[in-house]
Amino acid sequence: MALSMGEVIQKVRSDLHSLTGLDVSSTVRVARDAEGWLVSMEVIEKHSIPDGMDVLATYETKLDSDGNMLEFKRIKMRKRIDMEEPEE
Repeated sequence: MALSMGEVIQKVRSDLHSLTGLDVSSTVRVARDAEGWLVSMEVIEKHSIPDGMDVLATYETKLDSDGNMLEFKRIKMRKRIDMEEPEE
C-alpha cells in the first residue's frame, strides 16, 4: 500500500532525527515522483540563546516509493533570525 504524504513526513522526521541526532524544526518541501519522494526538512544544528541565533540547516532526503530513505544531505544553513531568500 502506498504511503500518504503525512506518513512520509512523519517517517522522514523520525529517520532524520535518528540518523543525525538533530531536532527537526519544520517541513520545507514534499514532492512525489515516479521514483519515490523528495522531502526537505529544516533542523536545528545548534541551539543558542536567544533562539533567534539558533543555527538551522535544510536537509534534502530521497526516499523510494516504499518510504525507505535512500539519501540525505545538508543543502544550506542559516541563523534563525536571517530571512530566507524566496526561491525562483
